[in-house]
Amino acid sequence: MRHLMTRLPAVLVGIAFLVGGHSVTAQRATPRAAVIDTLLNAAVERHDVPGVVAIAADRRGIIYSGAAGLASGMPTRPMAMDAVFRIASMTKAVTSVALMQLVEEKKVGLDDPVFRYFPAFGSIQVITTFDSTTGAYTLKPATRPVTVRHLLTHSSGLGYGFTSPIVYGFKPRNGDTFEVGPLLFEPGTDWVYGTSTDWVGRIVEKVSGKDLDAYFRERILEPLGMRDTHFNVPDATLPRVVPVWRRQTDGRLVEPPADPPRRVTRFNGGAGLSSTAGDYIKFVQMLLNDGQLNGTRILLADSVKQMSVNHLGSVSAHVIRTAQPDRSADFTFINEGRDKWGLGFLITTEGVPGLRSAGSLSWGGLNNTYFWIDRSRGIAGVILMQFLPFADAKALALHRDFERAVYQTASVSR
Repeated sequence: MRHLMTRLPAVLVGIAFLVGGHSVTAQRATPRAAVIDTLLNAAVERHDVPGVVAIAADRRGIIYSGAAGLASGMPTRPMAMDAVFRIASMTKAVTSVALMQLVEEKKVGLDDPVFRYFPAFGSIQVITTFDSTTGAYTLKPATRPVTVRHLLTHSSGLGYGFTSPIVYGFKPRNGDTFEVGPLLFEPGTDWVYGTSTDWVGRIVEKVSGKDLDAYFRERILEPLGMRDTHFNVPDATLPRVVPVWRRQTDGRLVEPPADPPRRVTRFNGGAGLSSTAGDYIKFVQMLLNDGQLNGTRILLADSVKQMSVNHLGSVSAHVIRTAQPDRSADFTFINEGRDKWGLGFLITTEGVPGLRSAGSLSWGGLNNTYFWIDRSRGIAGVILMQFLPFADAKALALHRDFERAVYQTASVSR
């Protein structure tokens, strides 16, 4: 997620909301969908979010789609269903699927040591002590190798600056250099959200002989008809890109002046894609339907099942206390010490009445974009907003309300 954060100028430009200037468009399966229209509009009118696009599907097709609020206020541009969002870490799920395609082809093994692909992992170090005041640290060689499975489950020990105060404050000393790491813990002994999927992407590139842009396009995006999903948004599509707003400490949402697009030639498996709700719902529907959509198979059903089960063993995902509040709030959406991680996804272990089932898959992106996949009940949803910091309480509340309303709509339609 960190790699997609738009650089903001020191002075932000506040934009007044055009209450009443928002709009909702929806594809309805039942009259209950009007409830979702109302809750999206209400969130905009309360200034909880500047704008939002939400879409949900079952195994048969779309059961709701709607857009509300503003994409931009400079000049005024209402949110639309084809709005393009920087989805940041929602890229990770695509990268994980790409890796599993190579596992199916027996070109990569889940328990392969990563040093097989990148020798720097063969001499990786683990931080044993760190003094946040002085920056002093001690290290020791890792006693076990980082594996591909560790990367896919964020149990490698690689963190982000905003998910670890140690990573945020660590500065190499005494001529130390680190091509990789150092690690926060011995591989496989704990969980921390970080740069692991960046390395998954690099494995995909090394093994396939293609960069991620080409690989995704050929093996995932074009087969699924995801024509609005790109690392580099085409010039003709730029007017549909939603700028990244920012919530101020007083709760206001402001929009920075637009930055010119930055073209990339190196592609990151952990972040980097832009997409639309309509595109990403195709991706999650594919996973909902055991690896295929509209007759096109992306993964074998066994691979999807393998991705959907706990690969952490007794280790659990836990709430992240932010080290950089300007980028992210605490990860309060994780059920502390209970949720698990599959091969690319958070796994909800305890269902909540009216919401997703136990065993559902989910994750999100830095700019408050989220998805979930409930394979048990055959329902998936995507909700896209575009502002910082991540895990915003009001964004998460809207996500929860949308999810609850989707299940109510789906139960009525059946």
